[in-house]
Amino acid sequence: MIRLMSISSTSMPKVQEADDLISVIITVLNGAKWIDSCMKSIVKQTAVPQSQQSRMHEAQTPFVLSNSSRNTTMTSPTLTSLGVANTTSLSATSPSPPPHPAPEATSSMRVASKADSMLQIEICVFDDCSCDNTFKLLCSWQCILRDSYRIRMHIEKNETGKTKGVGYGRNRAIEASRGNYLCFQDIDDEMLSERIAKQYALAKEHKNAIIGSKFIRIPSNATCRFTNWANNLSSDKLTIQIYTSNGPTIIMPTWMCHREVYNRIKGGFSEEGQGCPEDLIFFYKHLDNQGVIKRVDECLLHYRYHNEATTFTVTADTIWHIRLKHLVDNILQHKPWSEGFSIWNAGKQGRKFFRNLPEKQKQRVKTFCDVDKNKINKCYSYYDCRSRQQTFRIPIVHFSEVQPPIVVCMKLDLTNGAFEMNLQSLKLVEGKDYILFT
Repeated sequence: MIRLMSISSTSMPKVQEADDLISVIITVLNGAKWIDSCMKSIVKQTAVPQSQQSRMHEAQTPFVLSNSSRNTTMTSPTLTSLGVANTTSLSATSPSPPPHPAPEATSSMRVASKADSMLQIEICVFDDCSCDNTFKLLCSWQCILRDSYRIRMHIEKNETGKTKGVGYGRNRAIEASRGNYLCFQDIDDEMLSERIAKQYALAKEHKNAIIGSKFIRIPSNATCRFTNWANNLSSDKLTIQIYTSNGPTIIMPTWMCHREVYNRIKGGFSEEGQGCPEDLIFFYKHLDNQGVIKRVDECLLHYRYHNEATTFTVTADTIWHIRLKHLVDNILQHKPWSEGFSIWNAGKQGRKFFRNLPEKQKQRVKTFCDVDKNKINKCYSYYDCRSRQQTFRIPIVHFSEVQPPIVVCMKLDLTNGAFEMNLQSLKLVEGKDYILFT
C-alpha cells in the first residue's frame, strides 16, 4: 500500500461556480534550495487577485492533516502541530513573506481580462520522498500563503521511502487540486510576473489547447541551440516539428491548460517512474486526441539548467524509440508515406533510423540522399543479423534528385546554415513533403 501524507489549508474562501480557479501543479524531489524563489515568483503574479492579497486577520483557520485512515483537525496552524518543527527552530531557514503590496499597487495585481476579479489561484505540491528539508519549507510556505495571501496550498507527501517519479507526482497533485485550469511549474524555475495572467487569457480562448510560452534560460549560455529552437519556432510548426530530439515544441514547465485537456488523456501522465519522458508521452497523446498547441510569444519563465534536473534521468535512446513509434503509427503508415519515402542522410543518423524501422517500413524506403560525394551513386546495404544475410540494398542519390516525401535525419543549426539552405532550395513543405526526425 502506498503511504501518502496530505496536508491542506482547508478554510480558504470557497470558489463559486462562476469563478475560474488556477491550480499551480508542482512536483519536487530534494528541491529545498529552489523553494523560496519559486514560491516568491508565484505570489508576485499579476494574476493574484486583490481578494487573495494581504488579509492576515481573516486567516486564523484550521488545517486538516490526513494520513491513510486518520483525519485530525488542528486549531493551531503551527509547524509544531504538523509534527515538523516549531516556528522558532525554522526561523533561520524558513522563508519570510514578501512585503505586502501598497494599496495603490493592488490594481496592478489583477488579471488582465474582463473577469479579472473572478480568478483564484491555489498551489498543489507533491513531495516525492525528499530527504532534505523540502517538506519543512513547503509547510512554512503553506502558512505564509494562507496568512498573507489567502492562497490555498495543498501538500501531498510520498512516505514510502522510494520515489514514484514525476508523472505519478503530477497525477496525485492534480487529483488534490480543484482548479478548472492547470498551470505546471517546476520547483527549480521561476515564473515571470505576467505568466499566469497571459497564459490564462489565451487558455480561455482555446480550451482544447496546451498553452506554452517562450523562456529565459538560466544561465544564459546553457543549451543555446535548444533555447534558440524552442523560442523561435514559428506557431505553425508547433504541431509539425514534433519529432526532434528536443521533445515537445513547448517546454513542460511553461504548460497551462484547461482541466478537460488533462481529463481527456486516459491515466493522465505516465507513471512508469524515473527515466520516463512523461511530458513527451502526454504531448503525443494530446495531439492524437486532436488537441491544439498554442504559445504566448513572450518570455514568461526563468528556465534553470543544472546537473540535478530530472531530465538527465531520461536517456536519448528512450526518447528515440517513443518518437519513432509515434512517427510510424501516425505518419509512415498513411499515404503518401505508405507508398514509399526517402531518408535524408546516408550517414550515421540516417542508417540508425533505417535499422530501427519495422520491417514493413524498411520495405517502403526508396532512396537515401546526401551531399557527400563519397556516398552518392553508391548503395547502402543492410545486413540482417537474425537471418544472417543482406536483406536491403538502398541507392544513395544527391539531395537535389531526391523525391518526396522525405524523413530528414539531419540536426538543425550545425552546418552554418548549409543544410538549411539545401533543404530550402527544394521548395518543399514541412509536414507534407518532409518530416524532421533529428
